[in-house]
Amino acid sequence: MTIHIGAAKDDIADTVLMPGDPYRAKWAAETFLTDARCINEVRGMLGFTGLWNGNRVTIQGSGMGMPSMSIYANELIRDFDVQTLIRIGSCGAMQPQIKLRDIVIAMTATTYGTPSSSIFRDLNFAPCADYGLLEAAVAASKTLDVATHVGGIYSSDTFYDERPDLNEAMQRHGILGVEMEAAELYTLAARYGRRALAVMTVSDHLLTSEDLPSDQRERSFGDMVEIALKAAFAD
Repeated sequence: MTIHIGAAKDDIADTVLMPGDPYRAKWAAETFLTDARCINEVRGMLGFTGLWNGNRVTIQGSGMGMPSMSIYANELIRDFDVQTLIRIGSCGAMQPQIKLRDIVIAMTATTYGTPSSSIFRDLNFAPCADYGLLEAAVAASKTLDVATHVGGIYSSDTFYDERPDLNEAMQRHGILGVEMEAAELYTLAARYGRRALAVMTVSDHLLTSEDLPSDQRERSFGDMVEIALKAAFAD
């Protein structure tokens, strides 16, 4: 029985895009989908199902952080049999060659700890993207006029960081950016045999302290959503 997604089983598509912000889900549905309708409002975490190029797709908010992502991804997989889950969100750049509004596609997701850590005990599980989705997303990015970076990211379990030494270690090992959800999504997808990917827009920069004003963020996220949709339904 779901407690966070109040939709009927047929309301959820096999493919789900998952922004953290429920209002970003609303914006993406209104911008990219036809015949979109709201299928979830439980706890204010909006979800919408509609069509993109004739393909049925759901865009469901996941909330902030890995525990929240874990709840929604678990319910989508367990109760609605979702096969493909793609995180669309923002990240902070951690390398000098990455600029604001660039796209980061996460091949792997390093993390200090996730809600799944207790399952592995002393094992350091390596969460990674579905290769088919990753390949399709890279191909889709080449059709757009946007700089794209592919590689490892860091999924943090804290928003207000108090570990600058950890950031330095991530940067030294080539981590492209930091966000808060992908590692748990990749772990759950591996556990249940589903496809997962994280496609993110750079909204701020840890090295330069630059950030996108809130009124510019929505307009900068269109490329990310288009890449995710093209990857999900690639032939």
